[in-house]
Amino acid sequence: MEIYMSDTAFEPKPLVPALDFDNRMIPAHGTTSVDFEERVDYKRLRAYRLARAMKSLEGTECGAFLLFDFYNIRYTTQTWVGGALGDKMSRYALLTRDGKPHIWDFGSAAKHHQLFAPWIEPGHSHAGMLGLRGAIHPEVGLMKDAVKTIKGMLADAGVDHLPVGVDIVEPAFLFEMQAQGLLVIDIQQDMLDARSIKNVDEIMLLSQAAAMVDGVYQDITDALRPGIKENEIVALASKKLFELGSEQVEAINAVSGERCNPHPHNFTDRIIRPGDQAFFDIIHSYQGYRTCYYRTFSVGRSTPAQHDAYAKAREWMDAAIDKVADGVGTDEVAKLWPKATDIGFANEMDAFGLQFGHGLGLGLHERPIISRLNSLSHPVEIKAGMVFALETYCPSPDGISAARIEEEVVITNNGAQVITKFPAEKLFVTNPY
Repeated sequence: MEIYMSDTAFEPKPLVPALDFDNRMIPAHGTTSVDFEERVDYKRLRAYRLARAMKSLEGTECGAFLLFDFYNIRYTTQTWVGGALGDKMSRYALLTRDGKPHIWDFGSAAKHHQLFAPWIEPGHSHAGMLGLRGAIHPEVGLMKDAVKTIKGMLADAGVDHLPVGVDIVEPAFLFEMQAQGLLVIDIQQDMLDARSIKNVDEIMLLSQAAAMVDGVYQDITDALRPGIKENEIVALASKKLFELGSEQVEAINAVSGERCNPHPHNFTDRIIRPGDQAFFDIIHSYQGYRTCYYRTFSVGRSTPAQHDAYAKAREWMDAAIDKVADGVGTDEVAKLWPKATDIGFANEMDAFGLQFGHGLGLGLHERPIISRLNSLSHPVEIKAGMVFALETYCPSPDGISAARIEEEVVITNNGAQVITKFPAEKLFVTNPY
């Protein structure tokens, strides 16, 4: 696998990899830095991400990228404000061709960046406020003033005559950019392409995130017995993840009994009963890097129908893992999975997300997206350095139960390496009678 280091702001250079993921298991070292092992190199990580973003910018007609997607902001500026503030569309970054991004943030956060994020150029961390997704009306003028400032920066950079690339945007801000004479084009595809190939540090962070979920599943199997509620499993898992060092628990699906078929993608306060099938999806991030990690269990006892469904879901999963490799098209993987009609759905839109693959990184759904809905007509080439999750689902012939399995894989030059380790080869019966 090609691993990059950068001596300059945005000129990546190939190195002999310090960690050879083609021939060794991908490590999950732990949550601290040490002097006696090569672990995550954050300087290398920041340089790599900025280099990838700059390569995307240079491949477009744009003079700059204006970024509101908070994963793209983190990727380019290496800053993060999560929780209640992360999705309010008031944080934004400007990436120009000098490779020295500007970040606008809540005022106190901007000051914090000035003190603790020395990779941001002096004077490039600004207090900013656009309205908290409309809570402050655009007529107040915050957006107008922001666009005026951005126009001035583009003029200073000599690129005010070129289009501005934007990933996501509030309509009011887009209209203000257009009113002030800026030509806006969509560059979300360019940023997703940039983020699709992970470097050594991103892969180690993804592996560490998965290792944390490995441990959570051990706790779940210990606790999963009749009388416990779905939401109690969610609480148990969330607590464990934060204790292990999770940055964010984005969602946990907990689905049991008659709720398994069809898959509702949520959790309730349902009490789990003897013989239930139950599956869980744990979605969290460690230092920004996410998991999407399903496991299915039967509680106390199991039935032949449950085992049959699980065996079929596992068969589809193993076929996909055997297929994914550098140079393979996503259509080749999607063809291995059943048609929507084979699992009881009228069409591929109705069944989307059940036989499914999606990239993992700072975002939960990155490149590539693998599905019969899109991949057969618009395949994407799988490349070494991609990390994605593969998901299969099989309803049981009993009409109630269902099996759901998900594995996360890293594409190396020698094929796929699975980084989700909790046992899933056969149906796991928890606390059997």
